[in-house]
Parts: sequence; structure tokens; C-alpha cells
Amino acid sequence: MSVSVKERVELAHNAVGRKVPTMVNGKPQIPFLGAGKYQPRGRKAAPAICSNKDYPDSGDKRVADLETALRKCGLRDGMVISNHHHLRDGDKVALMALEAAARVGVKDLMWFPSASFPSQKSAIELMEKGVIHHIEGSMNGPLGDYCTQGKMRGMGVLRSHGGRYQAIQDGEVHVDIAVIAAPTADFFGDADGSHGKSACGSLGFALADSIYADRVIVVTDNLVPFPCVPWQIQGNNVDFVVQVESIGDPAKIVSGTTQITRSPDRLRIAELVAQFLRAAGIMKNGFSFQAGSGGIALAFVEYLKQMMKQDGVKARFVRGGSTKFLVELLHEGLTDYILDGQTFDLDGVKSIANDPRHVATSPFTSYNYHGKGNFASLVDAVVLGATEVDVNFNANVVTHSDGRLLHGIGGWQNCLFAGCTILALPSFRDRIPVIVDEVTTLTGPGEMIDVVVTERGIAINPRRTDLLDAVTAQRSKLPIRPIQDIKAEVEKICGKPARPKLGDRPCAVVKWVDGTVLDTVWQVS
Repeated sequence: MSVSVKERVELAHNAVGRKVPTMVNGKPQIPFLGAGKYQPRGRKAAPAICSNKDYPDSGDKRVADLETALRKCGLRDGMVISNHHHLRDGDKVALMALEAAARVGVKDLMWFPSASFPSQKSAIELMEKGVIHHIEGSMNGPLGDYCTQGKMRGMGVLRSHGGRYQAIQDGEVHVDIAVIAAPTADFFGDADGSHGKSACGSLGFALADSIYADRVIVVTDNLVPFPCVPWQIQGNNVDFVVQVESIGDPAKIVSGTTQITRSPDRLRIAELVAQFLRAAGIMKNGFSFQAGSGGIALAFVEYLKQMMKQDGVKARFVRGGSTKFLVELLHEGLTDYILDGQTFDLDGVKSIANDPRHVATSPFTSYNYHGKGNFASLVDAVVLGATEVDVNFNANVVTHSDGRLLHGIGGWQNCLFAGCTILALPSFRDRIPVIVDEVTTLTGPGEMIDVVVTERGIAINPRRTDLLDAVTAQRSKLPIRPIQDIKAEVEKICGKPARPKLGDRPCAVVKWVDGTVLDTVWQVS
């Protein structure tokens, strides 16, 4: 079984000088070699061959409940169970599956969610009872905090959305049983996320699980006659269908990170980002952009929309996480398409269900680094957040300055491959400076980050002389400043932040998009 984080772990320095484990949960690891330096060999993983004779001629794959489905899947100790998070903090199916596994009586499961949320904090009880050995997946809130306290028996593994697809595709993680929450499904297992009382939009994060897992269970609260049209998950990949009263609360798709900011400082940051795109010549007919789900990024879309109208500019496509702000761009004729990897609010859910220009995508097409290209590098500009950034433009999105693991990576790492990557963030939070000498946890290397925008000015990575030249040529009045100057100004106000007190025991690792180990999350002392 997987090793415990309490055992001695061999460490090595990777290409950016970070100490990382050479073994994680009993598997050898490759330290980060630098962006674009690791070239894998071999062939992709493949699902087992199945036969029609093992499935009913009627096509009806329904069973009475999840416990029955798990037993029929052959659930046993040490297996890997996966879930997706399209219902975000409103999801009920992941815990439903894990609690059913507990009733079956198994131990030492590896839980492999595309993300976990505070509503799933009772998974801690299942870890303490020995049902779950460890989690490999983004851990938001209580589960991440539990991990950094060193209480999880195995080591956490944090991957981007594209990195998760890469891990399954490359055979780094083999999913034994995938449990997919489907807002609509038929008895054959075809499933869709954009219709039904629990509609959540795209089901793209469950695609790899449905293709590569040994066994696949679809759980739905809206069973329709065959065929379920459209289908995002193909019934040919599904073993069992379970009908339940509710798979979750779609109203909780909208969280605190998907609401526009009202802070004057943060609104200034959003406006500066939009002005920078205009001054740098990025905002022009046929361009593309992506904005994260944070309040500043959403406000940026509003400012950009006004500038696009003023200049008569139309985008060819925008990338989502879709929100009502992107949907408004589509409806107002300011973009031809939304290419949507995840739906972040109910306006986005309604749009993806009814507008063919609002296109569901998956981490395979959008973010998978081990493929023949993906959409991320086709995006002209992306606006993201971070918990910390340092003077070398390295950024952190998973831990806070005290070292506690409270956030997941999501698609953040994958977005760094855009033509211009912008971090939009306040210069301090709760009197703690955000720009530091060295980030607590490295989630994105500085060579991938082009611009940092704060309310106190805009810092351009010295590597991007083209961006500096473009803004200078426009004789822009934008407050372009060295990042060290912004940092020094904030420290005069807040003082220099103390380094976090971290232990010497690794409790989780951060993977880069190619599966190599970028950094270590240390137990908080």
C-alpha cells in the first residue's frame, strides 16, 4: 500500500531549486526539469477490452443504489475512486459514493477528485476511519488544511485540470472506479450536464475518467428515455446507472470566487488590466482571451467589454470557465464563440444548454500538455489571480503565506501558456504583502508569467521586452513599475512579512503540467 507521509522521504532539488520527494505514495517521481524540458516516451494508457455479452441486450444498466453498483464493480481495499466537481460546493455524489464504499467495508482507498470543496469536509472522518488513505486532487478549505497538518496517511498530489487528464492518460494514475454525477442520463449511461434540475453545464472533467477507468458508474437525478441527447458522456463507456433523488444543489456552483468585486482598489486593478491589453495592442479584432473566476477577473471582463465597444473590436473566441459576463459578450455580438471547460454560474448553464456558439470542451482539448497541441496556447491573453508572487515572477495559488493548503490549482497552470499571462492581484491582503522575496509554494514558474497588475502599478516581466516596447510606443500613461519597487512600497506600509514556520515533513506535492514535481507542500509546524 502507499507509504505514509510519516516515513522518511528522500528529497532532490529540481531545476528551480525546490526540494521535492523522489517517491510519492510508493511511486518514483521525476523532478521538474524546466518548462518544456521533459519529453515523455511510450504509449498512452488504455482501458480494458469489454464484451457486449457482459451487458444487457436491453441496454438497461440501472441498479438499485450506489452500494450495489460499487459491489458489482468489485470494489476492494486500496482501489482508486474518482469523481468530478462540476457541481462544485453543491455536489452530493462524491460523498455519497465514499460513504457507500464505507458501508461495503473497504479500507485504504485513494480518492481522486478533480477538486474537493468545503461541503465534502466529512471525508476527513472517512480518512480517520481508514476508508480513505489519501487524496490526489485539489483540496479546497478543510481538506487541504487537514493535509497540511500532516494528518493524512498518504501524500497529497496537486495537479492542474490538464495535469489530471495527463496523469490518467499516461498511466500515472489508474482509476479503478469512476463515479460521475450526471444532471441528465438515460438507462444506457449516456449523460449530459446541461439539462435537468441539477444542470451544471459541461461534464468535461469527467471525460478521462469515463474513457480510462476500469468501471464507470453514472449517478443521475433526471433519468430520461434513451437516447439522452445531447450526450457528453457516452453510454458505451458506462457500466452501471444509479438514479437518486438529488445529485446536488446547482445554486452552489456559484461560490465566493465567482462574484464580481466591489472593492475600489480591486476595481482599479481590473481597469488597469483592460487598459494594458488595449495599450499593448492585444485587444484587436479577432483576438481571444480568458479570465479566471475571481472577482477582479470578472470585473476586468466588464471593463474590457466597454473598451471593445468603444473601439469596435470583436473577439473570435473567449475561453471559459463561463459566467454571465462572458455570456453577455456572446449575446451582444462581441465574440463569436465561448469555448467552455467549466460552467461557473447558472447563466452559463442556461447558455451552454441553448446556444450552439457556447461550446463544451474538455481538459483533453483545452489543457492536456501531452497531446498534439491544445487551446491554451491559442489564447492571446489570460487574466488570473494568485495568493503570492515573488520578485522573479514565480507564483503560488495553493497555499497561503502561512503555508496552509487551502486552494486547488484548477486550470491555472494550463493557462500560463497563453500569449500574455497576467496576474491581477491586490498588493496586500489583511495587511500581508502579496509580493514577496520567494513564494511559499511554487505553482507557476516565473518564466511563464508576463505581467503582474496591482492597484499600485503594473510590473512587466523583464523577459517580455516586446510588451514593454508596445506599451511605450503608445506613450501610455499606465503606471509601469519594476516589481521590486511595488514590493518596497507595500513593505513600508505593512512591514516585511515573516517567513512561514514550516516543518521538514512533506505532506503534498505540486505537479507541473507534464507530470514532473514542481514543489513540495510542507507540514505546518
